[in-house]
Amino acid sequence: MKRRTWGIRVAVGCLMTLGLAGVALAAGQQGSQSDPLVTLSYLNQKVTPAILEQVDAKVAARETELKQQLNDVVTEYEKEVQASLAGETGDTPEGGAIYEVVELTAGQTLTGGASCEFLLRSGTAVCVSDSAPGLVDMTAGTTLANGGTLVANHLYLGTIEGRGVKATTAATLMVRGSYQIQ
Repeated sequence: MKRRTWGIRVAVGCLMTLGLAGVALAAGQQGSQSDPLVTLSYLNQKVTPAILEQVDAKVAARETELKQQLNDVVTEYEKEVQASLAGETGDTPEGGAIYEVVELTAGQTLTGGASCEFLLRSGTAVCVSDSAPGLVDMTAGTTLANGGTLVANHLYLGTIEGRGVKATTAATLMVRGSYQIQ
């Protein structure tokens, strides 16, 4: 009986040794040079701050580049505006590309060229046209016939040369395009 116990003890000891050797072998393969084992603290303390520094540097560089591009565009636009205000550019169409304030007394007629725009700011006025449609009301999306009353702050378009506006009282208009006052 003692021999049998001793043999079982040796067998159990061998099995335990083999089990411990297997665990040690498996644990030894977890962190190799080709596949390292990385801890969360290493990621939080070393890797993440390094990545964030690189991202911040690239964002700052791109921000500087975009600010420079924006400044260049603003400078170019300012030059164009100053040149157009000084009348240096030759690409402004006759009558101007900007609205001009025109004061009419009662009975005066303003006749516009083709594609002339009218905006009644104050006073009253009627459409002057020799055929229909007289003026296109671009605000309301309708047309105005000869003798029709203009609505204040509506934008009107004379699509054909000779269309215009006759002031029934003193009127202030904003006009863009070529025109004549009679």
